[in-house]
Amino acid sequence: MNKIQENPLKTRQDLINGAIEMIRPLVECLTPGRARMIVGEGSAHYSEDVAGMEGYSRVLWAIVPMLIGRCPEVEPYWALWREGLIHGTDPKDPEYWGTIRDCDQRMVEMAVIGTGLCFVPDRFYGEFTPSEQENLVQWLNQINLYDMPQNNWRFFRILVNLGFRRVGRPVDEARMKEDLDLMESHYVGDGWYFDAPTKRDYYTIWGFHYYSLVYVAAMRELDPERCERFIRRAQEIAPRFACWFDRDGRAIPYGRSLTYRFCQGAFFAAMAFADVTCEGIDYGVEKGFLLRNLRYWMQMPIFDRGGALTVGYGYPNLCVAEGYNAPGSPYWGMKAFFALALPEDHPFWQAEERDYVPPRVFLDEHVRMLLTRDPQNRQVIAYTAGNHAWEHMHEQEKYEKFAYSSHFGFSVIKEPTTLAKGAYDSMLALRRTGQDLWHSRYGCSSFSLEESVIHFTWCPMEGVEIRTDLIPCGSWHIRRHEVTTEYELECAEGAFAVRRDWAGKRPCDRISTETLAGPDFACAHGAYGTSAVLALEGYEKGEVIAPEPNTNMIYPRTVLPMLHARIRPGKTVLLCGVYGSVEDVKDFVPAYVEGRPFEGKEIQQIAEAMKNA
Repeated sequence: MNKIQENPLKTRQDLINGAIEMIRPLVECLTPGRARMIVGEGSAHYSEDVAGMEGYSRVLWAIVPMLIGRCPEVEPYWALWREGLIHGTDPKDPEYWGTIRDCDQRMVEMAVIGTGLCFVPDRFYGEFTPSEQENLVQWLNQINLYDMPQNNWRFFRILVNLGFRRVGRPVDEARMKEDLDLMESHYVGDGWYFDAPTKRDYYTIWGFHYYSLVYVAAMRELDPERCERFIRRAQEIAPRFACWFDRDGRAIPYGRSLTYRFCQGAFFAAMAFADVTCEGIDYGVEKGFLLRNLRYWMQMPIFDRGGALTVGYGYPNLCVAEGYNAPGSPYWGMKAFFALALPEDHPFWQAEERDYVPPRVFLDEHVRMLLTRDPQNRQVIAYTAGNHAWEHMHEQEKYEKFAYSSHFGFSVIKEPTTLAKGAYDSMLALRRTGQDLWHSRYGCSSFSLEESVIHFTWCPMEGVEIRTDLIPCGSWHIRRHEVTTEYELECAEGAFAVRRDWAGKRPCDRISTETLAGPDFACAHGAYGTSAVLALEGYEKGEVIAPEPNTNMIYPRTVLPMLHARIRPGKTVLLCGVYGSVEDVKDFVPAYVEGRPFEGKEIQQIAEAMKNA
């Protein structure tokens, strides 16, 4: 185990030590002028030059709060990043960050520098010579001169102008009003903001709310009415967002930008920084969410051998990345360290870390999710009506699966030519008989949600329309598909993908996953949980396949229980039950095959009622 994995992450000092251990190996990745950080190979849609600047800047999301909180351990690293700030903003320097343009990636990276100016002006401004101060302000002010996307990016310009106000430099008040008004237009109620009308994901939390709370901490006295709105909205979203986490700090992997990993808990750090709590979520609960999530991530194989974060999710994996994921991009997750801005005697650090158990079932219509959890809160499953904007890589898989699990994760498609390459977990995949490509849900023509069922209609290909009902019931959920097709189809129904065998450093660390399939079921079970799918109507056989490696977000090797069916032209009903548990349910399949009572009794009763209906 490395030092990060050995860190208990219980106290403020633990968190300081963890941040330092993450920063330490990055020193040798800095360029000679310290203005860029090159942590690995790989590329994004912007240049390598800009990617290096991105890597440099994102580490500041940990350095800035440690400067605010007066953590002496950060001083040697601030000296290096301060040098980079001087070189990067000097037009005559070889490492100058350059002139930006409309919608430039460097606008994103300006936000943390504006935050530093705002909260530690003595370090980000007072330590510089007059000419260095002028270079810094002129480079940052470019963000006021160019167009930006009409989404959460506008907060980056807001933070830069907040920094200018704090150090007495001119503020573009017109831009500030424009941007703040635009952010208001993205608010839809119950704490939810959205980047686009169809896009509902983590950006509400680690974009809109995180920066809103930073704004509150800076402007509570100068802009009290707006700050009160921001506070109220954070208090409204907090119990809703809490439903995305299980008891071990794992959040459901869902949507884009998952390579930011422990940014999932950053919202709770920002709440504490802005001194915001709400009913049921006090400082102890905020502390619990933040630290449990960090502890989970620090035990995962997300670092390379040199100690740098990698692109991926549960492990290094470029297959799951978006086009804007450069090697340094994962360091946006350092926003989770903002709790270090709070001193040791702050109520957040004095509070006992406390659990928070959300409702067993929670319907959030704003995000088109029906969230459930098992009685022990070991797993959260989100059943979705789907939403995405056809904008980035793998949106079909990141937004359109039937179910997303904090334990099993989800898989992405490598290519749709075979079921193994498609890795269609939590999906119904279809293709015309005799043709090559498989199709799954990619948008809904209509949908509705209730606390007990989700309905949606979708068209995977021309000439095929499917009405699907998802009904959660404990560790099970029912899927009913009414398929209307003009031609013969092959169908494959995927359950959850289960981690396959794993060999650790010693031969005795090997853990195997057992699989079994029959005419009307398929099951995989082992130390990493149990997944099964039972045919109730319309299917021909069960099978357990081995998807391509590196398709699942959390586990590099998985097995996937599936059911198969052939559908003739006309209308056909497919009805099945899908099971997912964190436990190894060894007697699950034998009980079913032999007709003995088992946990699926309730699902069979529900299925019979649906057949009769």
